[in-house]
Amino acid sequence: MAEHLTKETFIEKIFDYENEKEWNYKGERPAIIDFYADWCQPCKMVAPIIEELSVEYKDLVDVYKIDTEDQQELAAVFGIRSIPSLLFIPVGAQPQMAAGAIPKDGFIRAFEDVFGIKK
Repeated sequence: MAEHLTKETFIEKIFDYENEKEWNYKGERPAIIDFYADWCQPCKMVAPIIEELSVEYKDLVDVYKIDTEDQQELAAVFGIRSIPSLLFIPVGAQPQMAAGAIPKDGFIRAFEDVFGIKK
């Protein structure tokens, strides 16, 4: 299941934006973060896909969710203007943001292209 992040768990597991200026991902596996809100219809369409991916790619990709209503500071740090917004975080490279509801095959393609993971 996708793990919900707060500011504290984000700083601990992803990136300490309060103390570091340059992107320095702390994870050992690639990750995806779904920035969403409960009232957002497209977010509701993406949510089951995110959960499926968290199971199917369990030991390959870490899957996280951030509620932009609850975690407004994190949304601001990443300049989230529209939701859903998805942050793809490869190990050892810069993260890439995608906006909008992506179909499952789009995620799988991104996992191959951005993370180099083929199943």
